[in-house]
Amino acid sequence: MKPLKKVLKWLVIVIGLVVLSLFITNTDYLLKAVRTIYLNGHTTAFLEDYKYFDNQIIENGTSKPWPLHQDYNSVTETVALDSINGTNGTIAYVIIKNDSIWFENYYDGFNENSKTNSFSMAKSYVSGLLGIAIQQGYIKSLDQPVSDFLPTYSDGLASKMTVGHLSNMASGTSWDEQYYSPFSIVTRAYFDDDLEKVMLELNMVTEPGKSFKYSSGDTQMLAMVIEKATGKKLYDYLTESFWKPLGCENQTLWQVDSKKHDLVKAYCCIASNAKDFARFGKLYKDHGKWNGKQILDSTFVAKSIKPVYPNGDMYGYGMWLKKIEDKTFFMMRGHLGQYVIVEPNDNVIIVRLGHSKGDNTKIGQFTADIFTYITEAYKMLAK
Repeated sequence: MKPLKKVLKWLVIVIGLVVLSLFITNTDYLLKAVRTIYLNGHTTAFLEDYKYFDNQIIENGTSKPWPLHQDYNSVTETVALDSINGTNGTIAYVIIKNDSIWFENYYDGFNENSKTNSFSMAKSYVSGLLGIAIQQGYIKSLDQPVSDFLPTYSDGLASKMTVGHLSNMASGTSWDEQYYSPFSIVTRAYFDDDLEKVMLELNMVTEPGKSFKYSSGDTQMLAMVIEKATGKKLYDYLTESFWKPLGCENQTLWQVDSKKHDLVKAYCCIASNAKDFARFGKLYKDHGKWNGKQILDSTFVAKSIKPVYPNGDMYGYGMWLKKIEDKTFFMMRGHLGQYVIVEPNDNVIIVRLGHSKGDNTKIGQFTADIFTYITEAYKMLAK
């Protein structure tokens, strides 16, 4: 027994020293990373990780289900779609044609009401909330300086940073979008319980407004700006501005850094389902109008789905952009392959949610899976 006690004693000492060193080096957020991600068998954030974090509720109002198309589920998945759904772990695949559910299927034990993490699709909502804040006069325009709301960024290059730069990802800050390093700012932001403190430590490295650089930090800072401008918590602002007005069927959740600090992880982490996510794509497809009512300014929507910078022709204001042959798509995109893909001219919306996008190391690029989900949807529609 004595050797065992000695081993246990030294094990406790080593663990204690490791934990102490994490606090000394300001990397104690890794303890939450181990507890929520690695001990659940994952190496990165996963679809149902919201269950292990603090969340705030986004209430739904009077829900209005999507109508079913006259050809509802009249075809099955193509061979290629069936294959990639299996390989990449798709959990929801929905095709909406002429504002009606044309096809839907759910996999791996998930159903139409299952909540899963939006990941970066949340960025599109935050950009939309910027449009609402401008409409309501809380923010003057896309050109209003960030420093009006966050005085930390009042000097030098930072003074040139506008709220529009945060929405179109051209802030010029030191944020580095690295998902798989435990010591990256992305990892720290995901697990730290004081996200505002993390954000206000960012420095300026380039002049704002010159070029596109995909940055979750830009969206997080934009959320802080919107909260300062409106005096409202972002989850409440989303509820009143979009979730209830769009008739979402399900109450949803938005992760916050902690109950104490109560700041949403704005660059990610709205837990909802395919058909409620699709409503935001329809809103933009219809130029900001919903059931005949103008919810979001049409000029803001039009600006959002056009490229801003020559080097960023794949991004507008909170929306990804892609031209494939004669078709022009805009889309909401998230880590591991969460997509709301819209072709407004064809009145088609494609939603895919799942565990993987195949090549999960690519960040800020269009991965091959997107083309498959689009191509196979159109083959099914052609039948």
